[in-house]
Amino acid sequence: MNKLLIVVDYQNDFVNGSLGFAGAEALDEVIAAKIKQYQADGDKVVVTMDTHEDDYLRTQEGRKLPVRHCIRNTEGWQVHGLTGALVEDCRAFEKPVFGSAALFDYLRGCAAFEQIELCGLVSNICVISNAVLVKCAQPETPVVVDAMACAAPDPDLHLAALQVMEGLQIEIINKNKLKK
Repeated sequence: MNKLLIVVDYQNDFVNGSLGFAGAEALDEVIAAKIKQYQADGDKVVVTMDTHEDDYLRTQEGRKLPVRHCIRNTEGWQVHGLTGALVEDCRAFEKPVFGSAALFDYLRGCAAFEQIELCGLVSNICVISNAVLVKCAQPETPVVVDAMACAAPDPDLHLAALQVMEGLQIEIINKNKLKK
């Protein structure tokens, strides 16, 4: 296992639930194909899961984003579609905030990967947050984000997040395929 794919928060509430948006559902086939390729190559796949409790609206995030979502053990919390079926046996990192401290700790404890790739939702919030943590945890490992395998409700914020990640020495692939 030389490479790692991190599927970030590809959960029902971000696809077609309370925070769902146009275009998120189309990522299912793209992400599923990546998972299948990583698994076929003998590489590792993990997922992060935005995970909130019933008190979400009383948290700082809940006060700033007052939309109940990804409440533990609800349908909205589940990993979406074909992607969900493919990651059932993969390690999952539940996280109550944008970045996963447990993922960071896991990566610090692992031998360096040849490459770490991130995909999923939402590019300008959780994808970028976890990409930064990955760079901090394994600073000599190349980190890649596929522009066509992540998205945001606002295409301008998606592009801006990709540009910021490029500035952080994260390789952005397939950016040239984005609709202008």
